[in-house]
Amino acid sequence: MATSSSTSRQHAAGGAHGHGNAGLAGLVVGAIGVVFGDIGTSPLYTIKQAFSPHYGLTANHDTVLGVLSLVFWSLTMVVTIKYVTIIMRADNEGEGGIMALMTLAQRTLRKGSRSAYVVGILGIFGASLFFGDGVITPAISVLSAVEGLEVVAPQLHAWIVPIVVVVLVTVFMAQRFGTEKVGKVFGPVMVLWFTALAVLGVLNILHAPEVLKAVNPWWALHFFYVHHFHGIFILGAVVLAVTGGEALYTDMGHFGARPIRLAWYYFVLPALMLNYLGQGALVLEHPEAIQNPFYVGVPQWARWPMIILATGATVIASQAVITGAFSISRQAMQLGYIPRMAIKHTSSETIGQIYIPGINWMLAVLVIGLVLAFGSSTALATAYGISVSATMLIDTLLLALVARALWPGWRKWVLPLCVLFFVADVGFLIANGAKILDGGWFPVVLGIVLFVMLRTWRRGRELLHAEVRKEGIDLDSFLPGLMLAPPVRVPGTAIFMTADPGVVPHALLHNLKHNKVLHERNVFLTVETLSIPYAVPDERLKMEPIGEDFHRVIIRFGFMETPDVPLALMRSCDQDGMHFDPMDTTYFASRETVMASRHRGMPVWRDKLFAFMHRNAAPATVFFRIPGNRLVELGAQVEI
Repeated sequence: MATSSSTSRQHAAGGAHGHGNAGLAGLVVGAIGVVFGDIGTSPLYTIKQAFSPHYGLTANHDTVLGVLSLVFWSLTMVVTIKYVTIIMRADNEGEGGIMALMTLAQRTLRKGSRSAYVVGILGIFGASLFFGDGVITPAISVLSAVEGLEVVAPQLHAWIVPIVVVVLVTVFMAQRFGTEKVGKVFGPVMVLWFTALAVLGVLNILHAPEVLKAVNPWWALHFFYVHHFHGIFILGAVVLAVTGGEALYTDMGHFGARPIRLAWYYFVLPALMLNYLGQGALVLEHPEAIQNPFYVGVPQWARWPMIILATGATVIASQAVITGAFSISRQAMQLGYIPRMAIKHTSSETIGQIYIPGINWMLAVLVIGLVLAFGSSTALATAYGISVSATMLIDTLLLALVARALWPGWRKWVLPLCVLFFVADVGFLIANGAKILDGGWFPVVLGIVLFVMLRTWRRGRELLHAEVRKEGIDLDSFLPGLMLAPPVRVPGTAIFMTADPGVVPHALLHNLKHNKVLHERNVFLTVETLSIPYAVPDERLKMEPIGEDFHRVIIRFGFMETPDVPLALMRSCDQDGMHFDPMDTTYFASRETVMASRHRGMPVWRDKLFAFMHRNAAPATVFFRIPGNRLVELGAQVEI
């Protein structure tokens, strides 16, 4: 099984971004299969939604070209320039995403300052909102694909939602088996999908090549001139074309920036724009096709194969969202923002293949609930976009901080671009804000709930540690006094897990009080999570003898690693000449029962929320991969 220490070695050995000797072409195909699922399935619903009754647009020549021009320049400005070209340079040891950007931005500010606190709040709020919109992706994508049945067999309309539910239930049930084998076909399937998009686009453009004029930004400006201020609300549909841009940055650590850039510049973007332009050409020639321009533009003989291919592509897009949620959740656990959860490794070869049952079934309930509640992709599109627009705005603000402090050679042109990005993001946010009452409230409410939970867990842990520390005894002064009248020593090694290496662990005090014995060898173990993805192997473990067979040990893990404490101890300590026999080692840990109290710490309702989360967190045996038969947990009540 891939381990946390081998993770670091493989990552370090694999070049700058830990991709080993994999060929560039293989990484490009892999990126096409995993990274572009969300943005790659947007043609299924973007143009259809832009001309839905919600926006009141007429599918005439100027309006169609205006909408296509807005789509083209949004993809160019937001995805191509902002995310693919610029933000991907802001990596944290090769890893991307809003949490990596937040970490970089905080490094530019004084630690503990109000500015650093605000940046942390922005980053966590952005991640919460991104997750809120992320749960909509599987629902709207699979719905849009299966809705092709209405074009080829209208009598199957009543079966669309049940079919979608069956597909999604199958996807979520399959997660526990891992995606290693299925993942090998993701790339080729998505290559076929984008090729089909491009071919369909070209075939339809040939009937009305007039649509190629849409690449001229004059048509976008003309759209706003004709529709005045109300024209900004169409951005609520245009944003559907760029949702997934953030995912390109988030998934950068899996493939590296260069393969993603090559795939986007030379394959994905051209295929997407050809298809959008093709749909526009079809609408110009046959305005009635606006009911579902994607499937109406498919030759009749190819519609059934296209429905199957589209469903496969949307399943892959859903898979990318789910596995991305697993990855982000593990990062959040390691950084102390959510409680510990059971993590299962589904691959003996691929480090990143993990399964988190709690996250998986929470997503399943939310996604399937959305399908049942909204019933169609058109209805669901009204809920889509506002959270991701807010996340893109936060990304722009964090990018400006990073560019100003860390990119002295680039900031002269990046900062002016940030102003343009800011204007565009605000426009998207205003347009999507108009959809709040039509369903846009859902991802916002979900994002706020997640944000409150993340902040409550983080703050509650700080208060809990402060209370434990307040009642703690200094370790360096305690041990000499203890050894003046030492208790009975018993064979074996005792490892006391503690968050503060300078304080006597409560587990040791309870063991002395109740069992009145001391092991031959005692280790005070602290696990640290670094702000980098992978710990350097040579700095994984620090061991300090403190006399009388007592040792202070610190083990470090990166935020992308799953802690495996026994293996890290065995490998690192063996190298230092200190052997740990797993069958002769007992782990001792304190498990506090949190009691909410008024007039202390947080408001009492947040205290109770933290107590509930703490009570249901995975035990140390699961999170630190400690054998259950080698662990002794000693409880204590703590008021916060």
